[in-house]
Amino acid sequence: MVMPKMGESIMEGTILTWLKKVGDSIEQDESVLEVATDKVDTEIPSEHAGILAEILANEGDIVEVGKPIAVIEISNGKSTEPNGHSTREVSPDQKETSPMVDVTNVVSPMPLVIGDEDRFYSPLVKNIAKQEHLSAEELAKIPGTGKNHRVTKKDILGYLRLREDVPTVIQPEDTAPISTPTILPSSGDDEIIEMNRMRKMIAERMLESKRISPHVTSFVEADVTAVVYWRNRNKSRFKEREGDNLTLTPIFIEAVAKAILDYPMINISVDGDKIIRKKHINIGMAVALPSGNLIVPVIKDADSLSLIGLTKQVNNLAKQARNNQLKPDDLAGGTFTISNVGSFGNLMGTPIIMQPQVGILALGAIVKKPAVVETPYGDSIGIRHKMFLSHSYDHRVVDGSLGGMFVRRVADYLEKFDTNRTI
Repeated sequence: MVMPKMGESIMEGTILTWLKKVGDSIEQDESVLEVATDKVDTEIPSEHAGILAEILANEGDIVEVGKPIAVIEISNGKSTEPNGHSTREVSPDQKETSPMVDVTNVVSPMPLVIGDEDRFYSPLVKNIAKQEHLSAEELAKIPGTGKNHRVTKKDILGYLRLREDVPTVIQPEDTAPISTPTILPSSGDDEIIEMNRMRKMIAERMLESKRISPHVTSFVEADVTAVVYWRNRNKSRFKEREGDNLTLTPIFIEAVAKAILDYPMINISVDGDKIIRKKHINIGMAVALPSGNLIVPVIKDADSLSLIGLTKQVNNLAKQARNNQLKPDDLAGGTFTISNVGSFGNLMGTPIIMQPQVGILALGAIVKKPAVVETPYGDSIGIRHKMFLSHSYDHRVVDGSLGGMFVRRVADYLEKFDTNRTI
């Protein structure tokens, strides 16, 4: 049994819990363990029925996709190797004592030689070290919390954050910099709360995004009166006919998808000095969980879906997110993200970009305001439903003109919404 591929951008997973013990019987498609990726926690089923003969990776280990994690003895007295082929037959007295698979040449990462000492680093850690221009000597000083003191992704990212946050003090008598981190002690009345795994992951991603992308935000106030009236007029009939709630979110997603078609250079990512323009428009939507954390499921090919299709996708993904039923693929492949800060009563926000995307749109609260309304008989004052759209974008590749025109176009589609539209 190998670590399965759990999404196009997921290259490794952390083993959280083994749901079966050595010697336990396993049915085909029965969950054997729980794995955490940088996107979601999920249970991994077995492709074969049999006996769990050997566990090759412990809880807490980080295992690359395709690497072996267990040996399963199938019912005909054979075991399955990591490549899925059967091995030799095993006699009953060998089942408990003889190793089924020799994985010594499979699980060892490539060594990085530092002086006279060999220390092992995963390809991911070495890639981060290369991007951050860490010398071999500096990398060797990072304490590892992984198996056999291996440096994990968390270790190297934590070291980089500490290095960025530590102030440099120059002594008058000495030109050598001395780094001294300032730690504020807690009083006896303070409560110390350990971050859970998701909060740590969110913290790492937010810091990484701010480090990678210079953020700029453009704001537009949109008149969404037509959208609000149309939705109020149709929501009861839609609920009776489709069994789903008609919310405003699918309408906002539709407007964003249309604006991306008009400005495709918003739908890109950056790879070094290359820009990758995405063929598919996959819109991520931030969903608040009962724990207070946010998760971002993705609506694939949003521009090809009808308003009914978008509504069903939005409702299904939101429900699965709150019930912890999302799969890794539900969170993968996003090319642009929206975040409804208005649901918290906020007028506007400056959201942080989801890497490797280059833009994210915050939707503010809808507020009734007096406004000038143009009519064929002259201007008048009317009560209108207004909301702020806040577009944060990566200023490396999205200039202010493009970022501003894009969010203005989203507002235009909302303001020109056809109130005679049927659904």
